[in-house]
Amino acid sequence: MSTLLACDGLSMRFGGLVALDQLSLSVNEGEILGLIGPNGSGKTTFFNVITGIYQANEGRVDYLGQDLARMSAQEIYRAGVTRTFQRSRLCLPLSIFDNLMIGNHRRLDHSLWFNLFQRGEFQRQFEGQYAEAQALVRTFSQSLSERLFEPAASVNMIDRRRIEICRALISLPTLLLLDEPSAGMTHEETRELMDDILIVREHMPGLAIIIIEHEMNVIERITERCIVLNYGRKICEGPYAQVAADPQVQEAYLGTA
Repeated sequence: MSTLLACDGLSMRFGGLVALDQLSLSVNEGEILGLIGPNGSGKTTFFNVITGIYQANEGRVDYLGQDLARMSAQEIYRAGVTRTFQRSRLCLPLSIFDNLMIGNHRRLDHSLWFNLFQRGEFQRQFEGQYAEAQALVRTFSQSLSERLFEPAASVNMIDRRRIEICRALISLPTLLLLDEPSAGMTHEETRELMDDILIVREHMPGLAIIIIEHEMNVIERITERCIVLNYGRKICEGPYAQVAADPQVQEAYLGTA
C-alpha cells in the first residue's frame, strides 16, 4: 500500500503546554489506523492540526504532495480530508438531507446565476444529490434512508452518529478522521456502528480511516495497526495485540504500581 498521509516532527504548543511533541506517523491508502492513548495525550489535538483548526508550531503534514500544516480548514476539506467530532455537531432543526449537504458543498454549484436562472439544472442536481445521499445512508440503515426529510432531532443517538459519518463521507474523501464515534452509545449500538464502518470500507476500498477510541474491543476489531500517544509523543506502534502487551502502553493507561 502507498502512503497517503505522512507527518514529520509535528509539534503543537499552547503556551507552556506541549500537546504534540515532535510527532511522526504515516497512514496508508485504504488502511484503518487506531489512535489511542489516555485522556490529554494529544489525540484530538492531532486531528485539529490535520484538519486546519490549529496550525502546528513545527513540522510537516504531507498529504498527496501537499503540506496540510500550512493550509486552511477549507483547503484541507477540498483536498479530501473530512472528520467527525467527539460531540454531535448536527444542526438538529434541519432535515437529515440538509445536514448531509452541509458536508458536500464542494461538489455543489453555489452561484447565484445557477440557483436563480438554471432551475432545470438545479432540479437535476438536487435529484442526483438526493439519490446519492439516500444510497450512502442506506449502507448504514435502510429505515434511516427513508427519513431524509425529517429533522435530525427526531432520530436516536446511533442514527445521529450515522448521519455525522455520512456527512463526512458524502464529499467522497480519501481520508476520514473519526473522533470517538462510540461516545454516548451502548455496547450494542457501538458494535452496530462498527459493522457499518466496515461495510462502508468495502464500498470505498481506497478510503483511509483514522479512529480515536477508548473502547479497546473496537480498536482490536476494526484496525490493522495502532499508534499510542502519551503526552503528545508516540510511544508504541503496531498491531493491536502487540500494542496492548507493551509495558509502556500499560503504564500509560494504568500507571505504575
